[in-house]
Amino acid sequence: TRGWYVYLGLIVLLVGLGRVTRLMRFLQETTKLYTGRIVFGVATDTLDAAGAVLERTEMPVSREQVEHAAKAFHGEIEQVPPMVSALKVGGRKLYELAREGQEVERAPRKVRIDRLTVDEFEPGAYPEATVTVECSSGTYIRSLAADLGVALGGCAHLAALRRLAVGSFGID
Repeated sequence: TRGWYVYLGLIVLLVGLGRVTRLMRFLQETTKLYTGRIVFGVATDTLDAAGAVLERTEMPVSREQVEHAAKAFHGEIEQVPPMVSALKVGGRKLYELAREGQEVERAPRKVRIDRLTVDEFEPGAYPEATVTVECSSGTYIRSLAADLGVALGGCAHLAALRRLAVGSFGID
């Protein structure tokens, strides 16, 4: 489905029912842990694999270049939410506006990246990196992938994503 990620197996999704739903806000504010695959040299309109390809330019970056660029994202950063998100602007969800072909100004938001590591790397004209990201709530991993591509002088999108943990609740 357009706007959804390609998942790598099981994910962590916490669900609250009844009176427990009042406690869910505390879980939403905890750190999240993800693993994802980034494809460099290919940009999509949704910043993920579900989107239409906007640009395809060979980008033979090395693992060392990706690791070096990733260091700049550690700590508190400002991130522009993607158009394909549930954030509301003028009372409407961004993804609704995106489906209508509209793009609106989005204010950057402060998020925190505690860890961004390259776990695997496949070199080539369109290299792929499997990364681990530990971050604050509200971080968009697909935006992070696209921003990493820009930092390397090109473009990128998030090809796959798996949430491994929400706070102390993990896959295991």
